[in-house]
Amino acid sequence: MDAREADYAHFVRTRTHALLRSAYLLTGDQHLAEDLVQEALARTHRAWLRLERPENAEAYARKVMYHAQVSLWRRPKVAEILPGELDERPTGDDPAEAAVERLALRRALLTLSAKQRAVIVLRYFEDHTEAEAAQLLGVSVSTVKTQTARALDRLRTMLPDLRVLTSEQQR
Repeated sequence: MDAREADYAHFVRTRTHALLRSAYLLTGDQHLAEDLVQEALARTHRAWLRLERPENAEAYARKVMYHAQVSLWRRPKVAEILPGELDERPTGDDPAEAAVERLALRRALLTLSAKQRAVIVLRYFEDHTEAEAAQLLGVSVSTVKTQTARALDRLRTMLPDLRVLTSEQQR
């Protein structure tokens, strides 16, 4: 194995998990996230010799993921029906409470459109600025602002106790 291939193998071993986390947040589904990462790694491998520095490989792979996700937005939509609603939040120091809260948040995130979920992931999980998110997604800054505002409004509507939950955890 030559040095370039060894660099690529090292990149895949060390960065796949981080790429998978981001892809999961973009897609909301483990299997779709794995497909998205696989596509990004395949395209990164094809471009490996063209990359000026191997240190840029993760940025390249992430950009491939974002662009592949944007292309999915343009495909016809199929309605997804989620199973019944969760019961109200349990009270007390139940160790399962955190799991229930994560599931409720996940369910709420899955109700967002793909664009809204992508901007939320980029802005709040990966800590990108509005301009960076717009550039990564290939949309305008105003689109990022609009989609972020709509997504946050929807999340606040679906999870009205999220603010209480956050303030309780900060104490």
